[in-house]
Amino acid sequence: MSPTSPARRLRLGLPRRVFSQVLLMQLAIAAGVAVLATGLFLAPLSDQLDDQAMRRALAIAQTTAAQPQIADDLKGSEPTVDGPVQAEAERIRRASGAEYVVIMNKDGVRWSHTDHDEIGRVVSTDPSDALAGSEVMEIDDGTLGRSARGKVPLRDIDGDIVGAVSVGIEYDSVRARLVHAIPGLFAYAGGALAVGALAAYLISRRVQRQTRDLAFSDISALLAEREAMLHSIREGVVALDRAGRIRLLNDEAQRLLGLGTQAIGQPLDTALGPGRTTDVLAGRVTGTDLLTVRGQRVLVANRMPTDDGGAVATLRDRTELEQLGRELDSTRGLIDALRAQDHEHANRMHTLLGLLELEMYEEAAEFVGEVAGAHRVTAEQITEKIGDPLLAALLVGKATVAAERGVVLSVPRDTALPDRLIDPGGLVTIVGNLVDNALDAAAGTAHACVEVDVRTEGRTVVLQVRDTGPGVPSDQRETIFTEGWSTKEPPAHGKRGIGLALVRRLAERQGGSARAGAAPDGGAEFTVVLPEALAQSELAPTSELAPTEEAR
Repeated sequence: MSPTSPARRLRLGLPRRVFSQVLLMQLAIAAGVAVLATGLFLAPLSDQLDDQAMRRALAIAQTTAAQPQIADDLKGSEPTVDGPVQAEAERIRRASGAEYVVIMNKDGVRWSHTDHDEIGRVVSTDPSDALAGSEVMEIDDGTLGRSARGKVPLRDIDGDIVGAVSVGIEYDSVRARLVHAIPGLFAYAGGALAVGALAAYLISRRVQRQTRDLAFSDISALLAEREAMLHSIREGVVALDRAGRIRLLNDEAQRLLGLGTQAIGQPLDTALGPGRTTDVLAGRVTGTDLLTVRGQRVLVANRMPTDDGGAVATLRDRTELEQLGRELDSTRGLIDALRAQDHEHANRMHTLLGLLELEMYEEAAEFVGEVAGAHRVTAEQITEKIGDPLLAALLVGKATVAAERGVVLSVPRDTALPDRLIDPGGLVTIVGNLVDNALDAAAGTAHACVEVDVRTEGRTVVLQVRDTGPGVPSDQRETIFTEGWSTKEPPAHGKRGIGLALVRRLAERQGGSARAGAAPDGGAEFTVVLPEALAQSELAPTSELAPTEEAR
């Protein structure tokens, strides 16, 4: 049995590579065009040569008939070999290169002819049209064979027709011209075919480089695998052309960016609108693992230019990881606080033990009451003013962390928030981000303090967080809400510059706003307004406190 299968032998008849198939197709097209052009040129060439020969014969006949001496000699002489008409006709024939010049009278009797035996005889073809005054061009057979002929009437000085002039051009010379033209025509066709073959080869080589010398079946398989891979991976992929238009969006990219297939073909600025996400994908912001916020999602974007001037960007959803990172930061802060409290607790226990050993029981009881009461008072003050348990628990924990960092976290007397929040998780995120930033800014300053003021105006919640830190310069009070902007060192779990952007996004999602300003006593003041953040309740009392000028 042959080691080469029938299917393999069959494939050998047709090249599988794109380069070979394109080259063969282009060569076939070039050869076909060359053959077609040659045929189209040769087809009318014979007719053109016949027409040129007939017109030449007619022109010689007209020139001959225009000599008045010939008409006079025709009327005043006999048709003889030595006659003046024969002599003039032979002179004209030799001068013009015609096959024959025949001059006849009105009866068709020849006065001149190349064959002297034909002089005095009637012509072999019908001269009636020329004798009737018409000029005739034709290809016909006569006594000298086939020829291209021109016939004109011969007139005397008075304009009367006295005979006719017939001039013939040898038809073999016409055919010889046609045959002589064919090799040159084939040479031109061959040259054109050679140029076409060279161009086909160069184009095929370019196709070979661009297709990496793959077969059509390989390209088809790669396209199928590409589609399957792009739509199955859990990373968003966005491909852009050199003009910045979207040319590919996989399923994950559509989900992360909130776009549909109708965005394909649109400019990036049109599809996404202005913002950091657009700037990152368009390459106006450079770097690796760039953080951006799209809707409620925190995305990590990377962009790689392509050889054709476009680019491919990948997107990873970092929302859950960012939340876990922030929770980890909070957990680490609580652990540090517990570690410090454990150390402080040991000191207090040593103090208590010393008081008991000294039998100072009243002082020991007073000491225990002071220690326990301080923590209880702080928790009670917060829970009395903050009705939502999640937010109250957050502030109690932040107060403990603040105390360990040497910062006083306070809640003003007029703070009041009922337990009717529609989205408590969103408010917890907002408060947590703002308090963390305030603690970082206030820590290490003299009389460090962070104040959290939460008030309601109908169903609207107004949150204000103030600190005694260095404050925010007036020219950066909008920039700080941009994704990726931060003045702090990145934490262990990733990058900074997301917290304030999320605060503004969460506020705007509820139709509210977030802005930065200066605190009355120095430092920064962040104000967040959340319209309709409270659920409707007829029994719940509304705050009668007038809003502050900053809240307005």
